[in-house]
Amino acid sequence: MPVKQDPLSNEWQAFWLAVGFLTRIPMLARIDYSQKLMNQCSMYFPLVGLLLGALYAGLFALFSFAWGPLVSVLLVLCFHLFITGAFHEDGLADSVDALGGGYTVEKRLEIMKDSRIGTYGTVALVMALSLKAALLMSAQSIWLALLVAPAVSRLTPLLLMVFLPYVTDPNKSKSKPVAEGFSRNRLWVSCGFTALVAVVFSLWLPGMWLVAATAVIVVALLWGWYLQRQLGGYTGDALGASVVFCELVFLLGV
Repeated sequence: MPVKQDPLSNEWQAFWLAVGFLTRIPMLARIDYSQKLMNQCSMYFPLVGLLLGALYAGLFALFSFAWGPLVSVLLVLCFHLFITGAFHEDGLADSVDALGGGYTVEKRLEIMKDSRIGTYGTVALVMALSLKAALLMSAQSIWLALLVAPAVSRLTPLLLMVFLPYVTDPNKSKSKPVAEGFSRNRLWVSCGFTALVAVVFSLWLPGMWLVAATAVIVVALLWGWYLQRQLGGYTGDALGASVVFCELVFLLGV
């Protein structure tokens, strides 16, 4: 007779699975891997984003003792690319290459699966990272922007997963496990957590909750509409691109 798993233990494992999926941070828990657990871990994406943001803000404060703001921001961005494996940036490059160079859905999906980066993707990466650095330098509070942006931006792919169909080859996609079976009930938990984060930090920067809500909704609607039109749904790379886009819109508001 199968042993019934403790719900708290299940959620603890789901959290660490989300950490391992989105970052290179070692998972400090034994994972009884299953398709269901991988589906459930998506709920913790904004929480993982907040933990990353805490690392970024702490490093920025540390670097600021030795270097100026620009150097400190660039060093934090280097750390971000390392600790996440440039996971979302890779999605951005692949998405832009595919949507810019493909004339049919089949061709776009084929280009998106190609590990090589093209002109469109290269330009998108350079511009996105440059704009991110510039926006952070222009923020009223750099440490606060570094802290909150990763949490807010990681809510956007959850909205896309719930409201759009998955269109890529599921047998060849890393995002297959999190793309299937993500429930709306868990989405509302993620939305509530992200809203709480935005409201709490609005005490330091009034109006941040409005900026966060606008960034998530605008990117989810516009990027989602564009993906539906160009692909008929979303892919794992498109989810990664949505994180980058949401961060940039959020930083524009901040």
